[in-house]
Amino acid sequence: MLSWFLIKEGKTFLVIDDNNDNSSSKIAAGIINPVTGRRYAYTWMIDEVMSFAIQTYEEIGNYLDIQFAHPKSIIDFFPSPQMRNAFIDRLSENDTYLHSFPDQNHFNQYFNYDFGCGEIRPAYTVHLQLLLSLWRKKLKELNLVKEEKFDVNELKVDKDAVSYQHVSAQKIIFCDGADGINNPWFQLLPYAPNKGEALVIECNELTNQHIFKKGFILAPLPEENIYWVGSNYQWEFENEYPSQQFYQQATSVLSSWLKKPYTVLAHKAAVRPATLERRPFVGFHPQFQNIGILNGMGTKGTSLAPFFAHQLVQHLVHHFPIAPEADVHRFMRILSK
Repeated sequence: MLSWFLIKEGKTFLVIDDNNDNSSSKIAAGIINPVTGRRYAYTWMIDEVMSFAIQTYEEIGNYLDIQFAHPKSIIDFFPSPQMRNAFIDRLSENDTYLHSFPDQNHFNQYFNYDFGCGEIRPAYTVHLQLLLSLWRKKLKELNLVKEEKFDVNELKVDKDAVSYQHVSAQKIIFCDGADGINNPWFQLLPYAPNKGEALVIECNELTNQHIFKKGFILAPLPEENIYWVGSNYQWEFENEYPSQQFYQQATSVLSSWLKKPYTVLAHKAAVRPATLERRPFVGFHPQFQNIGILNGMGTKGTSLAPFFAHQLVQHLVHHFPIAPEADVHRFMRILSK
């Protein structure tokens, strides 16, 4: 996202990235959901962030001649009467994104559900794996990416510039995801990394018109009859790899919820760069003005990353302010230690 907005501003840059298959962006379903949590609260800044994100994905799609963002509604199957009542209560307060679903038996041929369903819309799936691979290909064509692991020990920081191996630049911006907790300039920030896991399944008899939710989320992927099933939040974990515990839990839930036969094609896991405040880290180090950060998008990266990458570039090029809730300068005291 940062490289996209830098290209739009006509700036020169180099991306250094090792193309890690286990990055959380490559494993995520790419869902933009305007509603969050058991109380159906609206996601932070969703009105601004969602429309901007969709516009950005459309622009990149036009540039690469492919559609990445697909409008979907989320069919939320209520796991209990209490959750159904909570949905109805929120619906009566504000129906911007929450809607009653007219035919409560419509999905009986696909799913087992006892307490009805509601609808959340607009929502979107963004095909991140496709976007990331095609954008990497474009950056390679433009000679703007170096595929290797970044070695922080080789970075030299001067007052007005930085250099790395044979590259000199005015600034460096770290978009290092969960690895940010090891970044010598930003490791004191309040990261709260959490692990998520997902299955990729094939199901030939399921509609791909919606995203389905009942404890787990079941979302269509670009390939026909292929779906993403996940995810969970593990705050304590031994490693970043797929676990047998999640596999058993997910297949057990699927087998009791989904009426159609399915085949598990893959089991994936990654660590998300979440933060204690659930707000991103955006901007430049208070003591090292040529070292920047764009990180901490957590579970909302598909919607937040375009918006805050754009803010960072506007700040960099035109000195526009960064939203105070995301500006890394809110941690000036911590970062000055």
